Amino acid sequence: MERIWSNIQIMIDIPVLTMGMVIDGLLIGGIFALIAYGLALVWGVMNVKNLAQGDFVILGAYVTWWLYHAGLSPIVGIPIAFVVLWGLGWVIYKLIICRVIEHDLFTSLLATFGIAIVMQQTMKIVFGADEQTIALNLESFGFFDNMLTIQPTRLIAFIAAILLAIGVITFMKRSRMGQAIRATAQNPRAARVMGIDTEKVYSFTFSLNAAICGAAGGLISLIWEFQPFIGLIYSIRAFVIVTAAGLGNLAAVIAAGLGMGVVEQTGAFILGTEYQQAIVVGLLVVVLLIKLVISSRRREVVE
Repeated sequence: MERIWSNIQIMIDIPVLTMGMVIDGLLIGGIFALIAYGLALVWGVMNVKNLAQGDFVILGAYVTWWLYHAGLSPIVGIPIAFVVLWGLGWVIYKLIICRVIEHDLFTSLLATFGIAIVMQQTMKIVFGADEQTIALNLESFGFFDNMLTIQPTRLIAFIAAILLAIGVITFMKRSRMGQAIRATAQNPRAARVMGIDTEKVYSFTFSLNAAICGAAGGLISLIWEFQPFIGLIYSIRAFVIVTAAGLGNLAAVIAAGLGMGVVEQTGAFILGTEYQQAIVVGLLVVVLLIKLVISSRRREVVE
């Protein structure tokens, strides 16, 4: 406890340090929001809670990492990871997901949990269990006599996440498929009556989610080390953000993603980096409890 209060006092006494942690949190929070938006798409349109969300992310990181060591820049590798994960998402949908959409929540959870396990073991066999990363060795930007530093890889990843998010949002608003996805999310039966091929919409949505995760994984490979079994923590992050923000509320998803990044960075400094993953799990528990209390109070008002 003494260490915690000491770290809080440091943040108060050195506001530049606190500002640096907030900036870092916002930069990585953009990637979290991107992953969560993909989950919100699948959850909102198909009512499938994808427990393999984080594993799609890690596979995207491995694809980018492998291409980097094959001689391709991450600028090229990340779009390729997007395409590769799109194809994988389509295959998984056709083989598994299309068979569980009409079933209950427990069935979809079991199916995606099984997919996660298979992906983890496959990545371990193909790439090994060692931690990997892409070290670009770019010089950090220093401010206030280097008391505040910004890693260029985080800035690049944040900008790329924004550009990808803008592209996806524009597609969802302007394209016929985007309109079909939104119509299906609101009322699948009415969408079918209006002539929308909901099966095509479902396969497209799941593939798009996998592709978004692939690109996000490529961005993550520039920032952190990763290994086959770390995907769960990204799945939990996405669930926390979507649960807190709600489905179909893009602005809230972005805000929650940025907030998640800030809370992680500051929390890791206060409690210690060894508790960073525990902070994520704790946030999930807190959000679920708050949702439960709100739901109970609404039920009491109705009654």
